[in-house]
Amino acid sequence: MWDLELGQLLDLASKYYGTDWAAMCFTFGQLYLLGNGKKVGLVFGILATLSWTAFGIMAGSIANPIANSIFLIMNVRGLLKWTDNMENKAA
Repeated sequence: MWDLELGQLLDLASKYYGTDWAAMCFTFGQLYLLGNGKKVGLVFGILATLSWTAFGIMAGSIANPIANSIFLIMNVRGLLKWTDNMENKAA
């Protein structure tokens, strides 16, 4: 496996149309932003779950889309609660 040519490596890296790479980047962004108390981290989480779901479907996984649907709901819930809390503090 480690004697791959560049073309083979690029084929492996793009096998899922970049959804896996996008999901990874959005997940890292989500964790970093939420760790710094930034609400936009939840938007990154939504994008990450959508990317992971697309990847899971292409990879033929059943558990991945199910789990990420739940994560999506939790990120949307967090975004809505965060927005409500900010509005309540402003009032």
